[in-house]
Amino acid sequence: MKKLPVGIQSFVEIRTENYYYVDKTSFVKKLVDEGKYFFLSRPRRFGKSLFLDTLRQAFLGRRELFHSLYLENNWDWSVKYPVIYISFGSGVIREKEILLKTFESILREHYEEEQITLTEEIPNRRFFELIKKLYKKYGQKVVVLIDEYDKPILDNIDKIEIAIEIREELKNFYSVLKDADPYLKFVFITGVTKFSKVSLFSGLNNLEDITISPAFATICGYTQKEFETVFADRLEGVDLDEVRRWYNGYSWLGEPVYNPFDILLFLREKIFRPYWFETGTPSFLIKLILEKRLCVPTFENFELGDEIIESFDVDRIYPESLLFQTGYLTIKEVKKRRVMLKYCLGWPNLEVKVSFNNYLLNTFIDLIEKEKNLDRVYEALEKNDLEGLREAFQAFFASIPHDWYRKTELHRYEGFYASIFYAYFAALGLEVKVEDATSHGRLDMAVKFNGRCYLFEFKVVEFEGKGRALEQLKTRHYHEKYAARCEEIYLIGVEFSYRERNIVGFEWEKV
Repeated sequence: MKKLPVGIQSFVEIRTENYYYVDKTSFVKKLVDEGKYFFLSRPRRFGKSLFLDTLRQAFLGRRELFHSLYLENNWDWSVKYPVIYISFGSGVIREKEILLKTFESILREHYEEEQITLTEEIPNRRFFELIKKLYKKYGQKVVVLIDEYDKPILDNIDKIEIAIEIREELKNFYSVLKDADPYLKFVFITGVTKFSKVSLFSGLNNLEDITISPAFATICGYTQKEFETVFADRLEGVDLDEVRRWYNGYSWLGEPVYNPFDILLFLREKIFRPYWFETGTPSFLIKLILEKRLCVPTFENFELGDEIIESFDVDRIYPESLLFQTGYLTIKEVKKRRVMLKYCLGWPNLEVKVSFNNYLLNTFIDLIEKEKNLDRVYEALEKNDLEGLREAFQAFFASIPHDWYRKTELHRYEGFYASIFYAYFAALGLEVKVEDATSHGRLDMAVKFNGRCYLFEFKVVEFEGKGRALEQLKTRHYHEKYAARCEEIYLIGVEFSYRERNIVGFEWEKV
């Protein structure tokens, strides 16, 4: 196989040894022209490390790697800079001592290669000493690139005391960047989450966060045009609309993009699968969602303010913020409320929506039983068998182990039951709309399938009394909004009892 251009987002066709690359090098020029300290947060497998390597090769002056790319004729190749590249991406760091050894190993790799002797003993002082001595050796300011800066903390996100201890140690490392400013040419830091400057980058006031900057929205990932142009010879017979529905949709206030990992594997296999989702499981997020009693259907249209969407810390964890930063939700719209911005979040695409809800259902029952129930729900909808639909959901709630109920009070809340219904429909890839505003109020849930619309209202009888769910659907005329969209409309009132831990009422009428 040919050696690929280093640091370019690439795809290899092994049989012909052709390259396919999406040129992102114009962003390198833009960054260097506009500033000195930058931070970028993107979900895993999004090409952050690849872009960081592109920066490294450019500053090292390796022009031959940029043949026919934008940067080849838009960069000063006569100047070469010393580069310190730090990555916490490999391995798992479970304690402070391992972090210190890892950092020393990274520094050693640099000072041995550069034949520099360090005399300082404290890790952050050794880091500063390395920067200063590289500056003196080359007579050029130093470039510092830090990849997966937050991974040591995320490795311990479920062990808060260890996570805080590691955070404080990392803070010591990163504080060096402030004092080393006279010796630094350029600094670029990437990770999945965005910690507040106070918690990790104290004093580095000029660190510019480009995470949700429209100008850098497509710095990682493939736009629709890039996908269709660069991979044109691989797209014969491919349903582009279906590819877009499955994998496009990640947005950071600019044009939506594809995750490169999904696209490269899809083009190899030509099978629609959750490639990105399968590389990591959101178990910690699911746990947080249940603990915070978040209503999953609201993830279709979730509103957050600036402070929550852009901040994260181990002793102040917002699951909503983590869902966005880790790529399970993305920005769909921005609204201005009073003087503040509100970000409307939603699922980026079908892959994430189906896979996340599928995984959520695994939390409650055995995988095989869940799959059987998914089949039952789908078959009931295919046959328009609403009695069969009721039986499928009753079977699901009945199969949740008693011990699960003992550990949580979720079953007392309407949102829990609505979340289960939503998770089933979403896991099947159906068109679902929640909290839909009408002139008469908000409809809990609408599901569209084969030209039919099923309008749901959910109630807990201990709080609302029996018979209220269907009655509300009828008296508020929610169906009027759907009259022109559906061939048939069914009103379905679903009532639960937290004492019975199951459905106790399931009434329907055809409009």
